[in-house]
Amino acid sequence: MVQGLYGQVKKLWLKPSRELMQPKLIAWRAGNSVEKVEKPLRLDRARALGYKAKKGFVIARVRVVRGGRKRERAGVKGRSTRKQTNRKTLGMNYQWVAEQRAGRKFANLEVLNSYWVGKDGKHYFYEVILIDPSRPEIAKGRTTKWIVGAGAKRAQRGLTSAARKSRGLQSNKGHSPTLKVRPSSRANSRKGK
Repeated sequence: MVQGLYGQVKKLWLKPSRELMQPKLIAWRAGNSVEKVEKPLRLDRARALGYKAKKGFVIARVRVVRGGRKRERAGVKGRSTRKQTNRKTLGMNYQWVAEQRAGRKFANLEVLNSYWVGKDGKHYFYEVILIDPSRPEIAKGRTTKWIVGAGAKRAQRGLTSAARKSRGLQSNKGHSPTLKVRPSSRANSRKGK
């Protein structure tokens, strides 16, 4: 069976070439943590998540530090290095963190979705799709007009797909047995009592 262009791009991204990604990762590390980019790197993934090459759509690449987070330990005397621990894991997934940072950087835009583009020893890199709800192309578009009335700051409120997955909620696209559905059937049955 012959694959189309997007099928071939998807197949290449299953195992990205190290020789091609290495110079990109070095350049991304040297840049800012949130950068606006001209075009999406993974066109197939961006199009699947709702990106269109028209006015009102913006792509931002976000760099997020990997690993545990250091926390102060209360009531510990001695040197400052002994007063903190890095055995704390992040309660939300890194993709959601990237969406929140992009949403704060571009305050007039709404986060639509995001996808993974790379990682190195210290960082994860995500591309976040943002939409400008004030543009008439977005407000009148058949597939994008819902975001105008969806309420502000979807990423901060945990309404994007990565945020819903991190919160343990069912995704919008059907039931998945690995994701928890809230409220549970037991909690729902007890509501009337």
